Amino acid sequence: MKRTLTIFALLMAGGIGAQAQNATIPASEIQIKAAVLAAPAEKRAGAAVYGYNSKGDFVLLRKGTNEMVCIGDDPAQKGFSASCYHRDLEPFMARGRELRKEGKDSKTIFDTREKEAKSGKLKMPKQPASLFVYNAPDENFDKSTGKVSNGYLRYVVYIPFATAEGTGLPLKPEAPDMPWIMHPGTHGAHIMINPPTDQKQ
Repeated sequence: MKRTLTIFALLMAGGIGAQAQNATIPASEIQIKAAVLAAPAEKRAGAAVYGYNSKGDFVLLRKGTNEMVCIGDDPAQKGFSASCYHRDLEPFMARGRELRKEGKDSKTIFDTREKEAKSGKLKMPKQPASLFVYNAPDENFDKSTGKVSNGYLRYVVYIPFATAEGTGLPLKPEAPDMPWIMHPGTHGAHIMINPPTDQKQ
């Protein structure tokens, strides 16, 4: 799989530029079809979808009519990965893409958003907000049809500034599908739920 378990998976979504020009970029409708696979079935038809144009630019492929935003697979990266999240996370996600495009590393991105969130410059959700990430090997993604086979779906719930003590969640899982809290006490605090890897879809 080409992305890590954290939200830095999504930060690669913007600004691939020249790299994508050397990659095969599926048609917009194929990108949309594959991207929304990360969202709950009932949310797919109304989700906004971002992906890539023929030049490799990160663009809005479809306007949304509900609360979900989906990010299509980056053709310049190895493997298939799509993500969908609640629209209240968009300022957080967009800022990450902006900083990544500027060439900032993961630590700088985290520290910058932490500072901006604490100052109020970066708006974070006031309630828990969901993120879904769907991965698969390259060979399991058919770029001509948008079909993805045997993918792996994991779940994240952002709860900014929440702590282990305040939620009762552990700092690491004791079982493959046990919820746990990552980056507690920070703007990026979130609940991780990673199903067993043999539960493919």
